[in-house]
Amino acid sequence: MTIKIQILGTGCPKCKKLAENAAAAAQAAGIAYELEKVTDINRILEFDVMLTPALVVNGVVKTAGKIPSIDEIKALLA
Repeated sequence: MTIKIQILGTGCPKCKKLAENAAAAAQAAGIAYELEKVTDINRILEFDVMLTPALVVNGVVKTAGKIPSIDEIKALLA
């Protein structure tokens, strides 16, 4: 099963780092994934996220306003 990982943010360095960590976590866990960067502010607001970057897994917001470590993200993907 492929999980959908979305990174919500405007493309700032923190958003890019979160995308890198999320990809690394999924690869390290051997999880098939699709990564999408959501930069449109209206789409971000649809998730009720006020702080970016945010990590969304299969439509559920897992973190907002911080960059979790690769190990923390692996736990969120499990």
